[in-house]
Amino acid sequence: MNRDLPTPPGFASIDAVTAALSGAGYIASRQVATALYLAHHLRKPVLIEGPAGVGKTELAVSAARALGYALIRLQCYEGLDDSRALYEWQYGKQLLYTQVLKEKIGQLIDQADSLPEAFARLTGFKDLFFSRDFLQPRPLLQAMEQAGGSVLLIDEVDKSEEAFEALLLEVLADYQITIPEIGTIRAQVPPLVILTSNNTRELGDAIKRRCLHLHIGFPEPAFEQQVLRARVPGIDEALLRQLVNFVQALRHENIRKPPSVAESLDWARTLLLLHAPSLDATLVNDTLNVLLKRESDIQAVLPRIELLTREALAPAPVGGAR
Repeated sequence: MNRDLPTPPGFASIDAVTAALSGAGYIASRQVATALYLAHHLRKPVLIEGPAGVGKTELAVSAARALGYALIRLQCYEGLDDSRALYEWQYGKQLLYTQVLKEKIGQLIDQADSLPEAFARLTGFKDLFFSRDFLQPRPLLQAMEQAGGSVLLIDEVDKSEEAFEALLLEVLADYQITIPEIGTIRAQVPPLVILTSNNTRELGDAIKRRCLHLHIGFPEPAFEQQVLRARVPGIDEALLRQLVNFVQALRHENIRKPPSVAESLDWARTLLLLHAPSLDATLVNDTLNVLLKRESDIQAVLPRIELLTREALAPAPVGGAR
């Protein structure tokens, strides 16, 4: 594996990472840009933790777009195994091969005049049954074989089982995969590996030691405005401020699933679609299901809609990042 590859312009500095991500539509904090910069230069994966919808997956997608790399995604789930993550043998092709092989072996043996000669002919026969020709690469192996570089997104790794973490260790530590029938396949170009977790379970220490840690939480008001301004062009500045004020305050309500940045973006697009000049209690009530995805949360917030809307219309931002 070549670890001395030229540094892409987008990874030349932390500021370059910020600019490259911005060009791909992702507004990155200094912390996020620093983590990606270090991930490339230290050749270490990044484990990103935080609530759902704050941009963990989008960061990997934007990084691939900014760098011109292939994005290879492995969506984790309970029961995920090596046949879905690493590789799988193409049994149909192998079966056809055995039929052809049987015919060829018969021809070789028939042409032999003695048992030693027949054995010598079989020994010299190249068996391709367990070879790269019959191997179906899955995301982890695909990432190792990308000559032009790749971003390997291992999404929601906390949804997989602990046994899957052990399977990942060789990939994350050495950027290689060992296939018993073939040998070790090393990455042509070490991929930029991004793992995401919503903290549904605690990950093991072994996998954490191999990664840089990054936490992305709910953003501060000014940063959230910056993100929405970049992702929802054309939204009025006054409405943008009111929207962010309302969402920030809503995150402090006693609800099970506070709205994330993804919901903020959806709500901004909704208000733009409705040509809303300003927030009002009726508008908020009609579109609250865009922000809150649980009926119990909606019912808990409804009695406070008018108060929260009045606070959102106030000149100064309310609330803060949680």
